Amino acid sequence: MIRHYKIVVKGRVQGVGYRYNAQAAAHKHNLTGYVRNQHDGSVLIHAEGVEDGLQKFIDWCNTGPRLAEVSELHAEEMKPEGFKTFEVRK
Repeated sequence: MIRHYKIVVKGRVQGVGYRYNAQAAAHKHNLTGYVRNQHDGSVLIHAEGVEDGLQKFIDWCNTGPRLAEVSELHAEEMKPEGFKTFEVRK
């Protein structure tokens, strides 16, 4: 069953390659959706896929790439939207 999570990641998550590494992690776990920077300095992710892949991805998001410092992560389940790919949005 396909599930959808809206994930907001806060901390030092912009300017450290978070979005592109999130895209690679999403591809690794066969997820679709998107990632983008927010004006408040956080990163917004919408991710869809099977539960196991989503949980592994959320675990990755809680750490992020090497230079990131995640201080807070909020994941909320939502209705699936049927994304076809996982993309980095501006």
